[in-house]
Amino acid sequence: MQRLTYGYFFLLFIAIGCTSSPTDTTSAADSIARAGNPVFEGWYADPEGIVFDSAYWIYPTYSAAFEEQTFMDAFSSPDLVNWTKHSRIIDTAAVKWARQAMWAPAAIEKDGQYFLFFAANDVQRPSRPNWDENNDINHFGGIGVGVADSPAGPFRDYLNKPLIADFYNDAQPIDQFVFEDTDGTYYIFYGGWSHCNLGKLNEDFTALEPWSDSTIVKEITPEGYVEGPFVFLRNEQYYFMWSEGNWTDSTYTVAYAIADQVDGPYQRMGTILSSEPGLATGAGHNSALRVPGTDDWYIIYHRRPIPNEDRDHRVTCIDRLLFNKDGTIQPVKMTRRGVQARPIALDNR
Repeated sequence: MQRLTYGYFFLLFIAIGCTSSPTDTTSAADSIARAGNPVFEGWYADPEGIVFDSAYWIYPTYSAAFEEQTFMDAFSSPDLVNWTKHSRIIDTAAVKWARQAMWAPAAIEKDGQYFLFFAANDVQRPSRPNWDENNDINHFGGIGVGVADSPAGPFRDYLNKPLIADFYNDAQPIDQFVFEDTDGTYYIFYGGWSHCNLGKLNEDFTALEPWSDSTIVKEITPEGYVEGPFVFLRNEQYYFMWSEGNWTDSTYTVAYAIADQVDGPYQRMGTILSSEPGLATGAGHNSALRVPGTDDWYIIYHRRPIPNEDRDHRVTCIDRLLFNKDGTIQPVKMTRRGVQARPIALDNR
């Protein structure tokens, strides 16, 4: 509460009390505190943004070689500008079955507890070119769940095994996102290898509930989908965002679709985020968040700054997510300066 109050008056002082010199061409609006992109230091990718109580949170992947990707950090902010790092909120010491490649976290609160869904071990199938019969990681892995009493962790292994380890519809069990619908049902969207599945979580998040036709998950893959699903609800429409192309190069982009119900069908609307010459490549694997009590939206995503030759040198950025009057999303303009400070109004939580 003290940090939020201090930040509010600090920003008010800058916006009202400061004046530009005669040679300063910066507008008053641009003098307001901004995060800058990237929003925090370090190589981080696949960021999930969410609001818990009076703070913004980002849960990213630690972007490194798979054998070094054995933990996750989190970041919190009262205003989208000032970020606090929470180190090693979960790691392979807490998740015994995970040995490497922990990535793409997704967080949600339920009944006073915080759940962190993640992928681990980059599990493969014998039919895939990456299969190695001498590597037992290829034989076990998938989507796990951590649980904690605080959004900062530490998270412990909730199931002591993956929630989803099997391959359904040829979708690699990775890149999960958990969505609470208006009726209180919790859905899990997930999948790599150009297939996206949708499942329904049971009441205590220990398993998936079968659909009416007895299938565990249903495939809802939209045109062009590769990986990284994210869904949000706005004006009674479901927006489904995902990544296309190859995550290791400049073909990586973000596209979206819209549907009238959570399980689709989703109609692809177009690409909204892509590489920008001179600024960054590989922009993708995004999430989005809304400032509580408003219709102001932000997109949180990773990109590779230019110049950059390393596959894992990805950084987390935030820019505005803007809509047209018909509800379609405007192409995202990547920036270096980032977004202005937006404290959460306490009466809008």
